[in-house]
Amino acid sequence: MQSSYAEQFQRDMGCTEREWLGWLPAALGDNAWQLDGSGARVDIAPGHLQLRWEAQPPRVIALMRMPVLRVSFAFTGLDAAQRYAFMKRFDLYMQRGGG
Repeated sequence: MQSSYAEQFQRDMGCTEREWLGWLPAALGDNAWQLDGSGARVDIAPGHLQLRWEAQPPRVIALMRMPVLRVSFAFTGLDAAQRYAFMKRFDLYMQRGGG
């Protein structure tokens, strides 16, 4: 988790689009959202978040192949504290552990 989040940024997620769409509703919580192809608009009072994603070539490390989904985040109408509060929950729900 970061200490702050810019109004716009990109992130590479180690998942397929199908996995991302399965995790997304829980990560968004009670915020209303609408899917639009390879994107979604999330209403976060008093503003919103526009998400866009695109599959990238897999990351290859030795014999391991990991899917990569590049996700763009664009917040509108939210201050730094509101972005942080949303992303804190979002990041916790998107976290995947291994072991």
